[in-house]
Amino acid sequence: MYPLNAWYAAAWDAEVGRAPLARTICERPLVLYRAADGRAVALADACWHRLVPLSMGRVDGDDLVCGYHGLGFGRDGRCTRMPAQETLNPSAAVRSYPVVERHRFVWIWPGDPSLADPALVPDLHWNDDPEWTGDGETIHLDCDYRLVLDNLMDLTHEQFLHAGSLASQELSDCEPEVEHGDRHVTLTRWMLGIDAPPFLGMQLARKDPGHTGPVDRWQVIRFEAPATIAIDVGVAPKGSGAPEGDRSAGINGYVLNTVTPSAAGACHYFWAFVRNYHLGDQGLTTLLRNSVSRVFREDTAMLNAQQRAIEANPDHEFYNLNIDAGGMWVRRVIDAQVAVEQGRERAHPSELTAVAAGTRRPSGC
Repeated sequence: MYPLNAWYAAAWDAEVGRAPLARTICERPLVLYRAADGRAVALADACWHRLVPLSMGRVDGDDLVCGYHGLGFGRDGRCTRMPAQETLNPSAAVRSYPVVERHRFVWIWPGDPSLADPALVPDLHWNDDPEWTGDGETIHLDCDYRLVLDNLMDLTHEQFLHAGSLASQELSDCEPEVEHGDRHVTLTRWMLGIDAPPFLGMQLARKDPGHTGPVDRWQVIRFEAPATIAIDVGVAPKGSGAPEGDRSAGINGYVLNTVTPSAAGACHYFWAFVRNYHLGDQGLTTLLRNSVSRVFREDTAMLNAQQRAIEANPDHEFYNLNIDAGGMWVRRVIDAQVAVEQGRERAHPSELTAVAAGTRRPSGC
């Protein structure tokens, strides 16, 4: 269902402290904490002795101490103390997971630790770039993580699900460009000379109170395997040069998204909205975060309902429309990574041709 040799966001950096934090990643119960030097640690959340969750214990120096019988485990997972004995059983250990902190997240590698290359951490640099500012939240959804990726790769749903904030008729009228590679899929859509939707129009009015008239709107959605999507969004006054690369007259934001599978039919969804204007306006940051949060609550209700419907109709065949092209390529990238890990060959290109023709659903649906 998901690649294991990959980095997944386990928590916001501010969530991880000296108190143990339990989180399930790719069906693996983990416990996160910070050692005495402040570095984040991730261990299997089950004591070697009696499998009691270590997240019910406490942190002492660099060690995580089981709350049941007092066994201690260091940041490498090796047992450092046992009750009522000086000799430590050499097999006493729990699994330790590779950890990287980057872009305000704590990333975990649940697969082969020898392959854990920090260079493969997905790019969400806008989240801590001094030229951008914003905020975000975490949503815990009761749906397959790939449904969230489908939702983000096809923003035509804004016209219907988010009619009061992001809707534009042109979303369905405009054919996007799709580019893809082994780890990336990019979908680009330009809508020229349109009325600004309320969420973007409100921001443009704050930056340029004198603006009236139509705008040029863009959406550039970039997926990075296994489950991160950065969406470049904005509007600029019509004809001010945005399609040619000059966005200075408009407003520009990024919707940053990374989705972490928890278990079958459940996931953690980390998101942030950042902008590159009015950087010191905390009131605007709060307003935008709350506005995006309301939008994502609409998505959450729909995706959870979709998951329940899928489970109730296990034999249903899905057929794809033109608007599903980005999501189909995302699933193909994920399927290829899983196939490599499982020692299977990659899907033949003819598979995608059949999917696009509507003759079968993509593997993994």
